[in-house]
Amino acid sequence: MQNFKYPVAEKLKKKIEIGLLFEKGKWRTSGNLRIIVLKDKPALPVEDGKFGVSVSKRYFKKAVHRNRVKRLLRECYRLHKDIYREAFGEKTLAMLFWVSGEMPKKFQDVEAQFIKLCEAQKK
Repeated sequence: MQNFKYPVAEKLKKKIEIGLLFEKGKWRTSGNLRIIVLKDKPALPVEDGKFGVSVSKRYFKKAVHRNRVKRLLRECYRLHKDIYREAFGEKTLAMLFWVSGEMPKKFQDVEAQFIKLCEAQKK
């Protein structure tokens, strides 16, 4: 049985880790999704994989809309954690962004773009 949890230990919250991610991470884009990934390297040890979500105030002025998009992105990660780990690896720091002012119509739209982003990384 798959683990569909998103525990606190997997959440990217520390300011140091987020700063390191922006400083040394690699960007990938697919449709309206962008991800910044930092893989485990000997110089930069990552103990456990951590994942975070961010939505810009620039695109969504109202907090209600930002929170809705963040919930959709977290749910997508939670359900497709195995695909994500297969594409990016077990020990990675990553942050996912929604880069469009357009509110996603359905969860399936976000889900399809997330899977496409992971598939593009595998190649």
